[in-house]
Amino acid sequence: MDDDQLSRVFAALADPTRRDMVARLAVGDATVGELADPYDVSVQAVSKHIKVLADAGLVSQSKDAQRRPCHLEAEVFDLMTKWIERYREQAQERYGRLDSLLAEMRGDERRTDHRNRQQGAAS
Repeated sequence: MDDDQLSRVFAALADPTRRDMVARLAVGDATVGELADPYDVSVQAVSKHIKVLADAGLVSQSKDAQRRPCHLEAEVFDLMTKWIERYREQAQERYGRLDSLLAEMRGDERRTDHRNRQQGAAS
């Protein structure tokens, strides 16, 4: 997935109505009319949302006689997940190194405090 398509995917999913449509299509294919039912908008407005999702590669439409059911293209989510996972792993590694450094610093402080207390008691 190139960066331009990834940008289109994230932009398409930024809209809550489109995210809801994607969630509904995850359950099963639906026509534009069926997708429009729960919203107080026109079928034309829903068609525009479907076009944005299709341009991002998230949804495709097929012809089934007079119906044009929308289908969720789940492979795009696999590509998004891989992209997100790469950065999550990098962040996790950085946090791991920071945790180690902080633990090492706390250990040095404890040893220094312990030595200072011992020296104070010996005086």
